[in-house]
Amino acid sequence: MPAISQRMHLVLLTAWTVLWFMIVEPHGGFSWHYLRTGGELIYQGSSGDGTGGLNLYAHHPELQMGPISFLTAGLFNPFPEATGQFLAAALMSALGLVILVLAGRSAAHHFLGTGTNHQRLRQRVLIAGLAFIPMWIEVSVRFGHLDDVLALFFTALAVRAVTSGNAVLTGAFLALAMDSKPTALAFVPLLLALPRDRWLKAALWCAGLVAVAWLPFFLGDAQSFAAAKFAIPNQPASALRWLGADDPETPGWVRPAQFALGLVLGGLAVWRGRWAAVVLLGANARIVLDPSVYTYYTASVLLGTLLWDVIGQRRLVPWWSWLALLILYGSVFAVPDDSARGLIRLAFVAVSTAYVLLWPVRERGDRGGRRGRRRPPARMDEGPAEGTAGAGGWPAPPTTPWAGPPPAR
Repeated sequence: MPAISQRMHLVLLTAWTVLWFMIVEPHGGFSWHYLRTGGELIYQGSSGDGTGGLNLYAHHPELQMGPISFLTAGLFNPFPEATGQFLAAALMSALGLVILVLAGRSAAHHFLGTGTNHQRLRQRVLIAGLAFIPMWIEVSVRFGHLDDVLALFFTALAVRAVTSGNAVLTGAFLALAMDSKPTALAFVPLLLALPRDRWLKAALWCAGLVAVAWLPFFLGDAQSFAAAKFAIPNQPASALRWLGADDPETPGWVRPAQFALGLVLGGLAVWRGRWAAVVLLGANARIVLDPSVYTYYTASVLLGTLLWDVIGQRRLVPWWSWLALLILYGSVFAVPDDSARGLIRLAFVAVSTAYVLLWPVRERGDRGGRRGRRRPPARMDEGPAEGTAGAGGWPAPPTTPWAGPPPAR
């Protein structure tokens, strides 16, 4: 593949994003009205008919987004509806590019001192990003799901904090992800990727910020718990059908099982030294056990494959990102049979989960082709690796456009 300058891959990805935005935006905003309504209600306080403010979830269990999402969506309500939707879609699209930058910086920091070829790393981000962007536009522009966008954005920030060994920011960003959308709970095992002596601090920050965002609603109106029981139809194309769940609506065990499966798989990934697979495994747990099959669900899988392709392994071609795009999104158009699409979703989850957990991968600092378990992120107080010390004995930043300053003492 021809050499890519330090900024050219970002220029190409920006152009790719603008192209998809222009194609999708005229027919987008399918679900934006939920965010607009929630944004209006959450700012009502004690005014209005009493169904807004802290009573929001008690009276509107169909609004399954987190309070951070509604607070953010409300910022667009002063604009005319069409203008607010357009501005929100533009902002959400831009966050997709920020996620790609964060993924690149996270990978550069993770591989610091290992002799990583940063030209190849930029190529991996470019190739994976070309697959990621269409699904990002699906969730951000076509559906206008600000909650998913914010949850995935804050998760990407948490991954960056993990690679820096920052417990406070890791816990805070994971909390903000859950405060944006509860399904981000499946990504909490990222806390375990930090050094063991930082687990408690990260967990306390995470739990504290989740409590600050959600407790006021449950303490203000006990009926808010009804939102957790909100059911949606069990679609014929869901993988649940292949798992024997033929209920017409969401079985009562599904939501707890999604969270439990995501947490178990994520914890297993960290134990196996594959912490970069946590987001993919959490997303897999969602789509395999969810009764619905909306295409925007695939965006969380694509974030997972992006992180795995650029951080979890060192192959030039990030083929898991393209496999996820073609199999999960392509099958929606190429496979007419609902049951067959459900089987395809189930098969993708089974194969990708088995691969990231069991397939041998090169260790982070291995240049000789050895295979085995990957080391966790380096501690901030770790000494220089492989003669790459910078000023003051700290590892010098890699020569890549994503690299920030060396870690502060």
